[in-house]
Amino acid sequence: METQTEPRSPELTLTRIATVLKIVGWLSFWVQLGLGVAAGLCLVFVISGRNVSGGGSPGIGIGVFWAIAGIAVLLFSLFLAFRLTRFARQLRHPNPERHPSRAAVMQFLQMVILTGVAGMLVTILGGGATLGVLLAKSIAQPQGVAIYDPQRIIRSLDIFVAMANMNGITAHFVGAITALGLFKWLGRF
Repeated sequence: METQTEPRSPELTLTRIATVLKIVGWLSFWVQLGLGVAAGLCLVFVISGRNVSGGGSPGIGIGVFWAIAGIAVLLFSLFLAFRLTRFARQLRHPNPERHPSRAAVMQFLQMVILTGVAGMLVTILGGGATLGVLLAKSIAQPQGVAIYDPQRIIRSLDIFVAMANMNGITAHFVGAITALGLFKWLGRF
């Protein structure tokens, strides 16, 4: 028994694509923004805490650097997520000449995916460096003995650096996965 599929009108398809691009674009934007703000707040605590305490943990600075670099890439990723909502608006425009081409949207989604992967790489480097320092400190602490060297103590500010990098990894993951899902979904049309 054959089932017949109803032919889809181009207007209905464009409307559906525009709706999905708009919803996914805004969802990606707000989730990434929330995670980016959380990462930024962690870094603000770290930087202000290091200035107040007059020192810091040796080696943590590289983790802070990569976290800041990850936030910079995240800002670009937020711009791309917002741009995705503009593509949706252009697809809803009554004038077909203003509609972006399918190839342009697919190429744009590839750029979003690559940005997400690059951001994950940067923040993974920061997280790895920070966790390496934390591991070295925990191994260097003598068990059951008072610690007299303040450089050996694992401070909560050190953990905030790791947390900032983890939030950055998650934010970039959200951006890459949403773009990858859209890319796969649009490939069916």
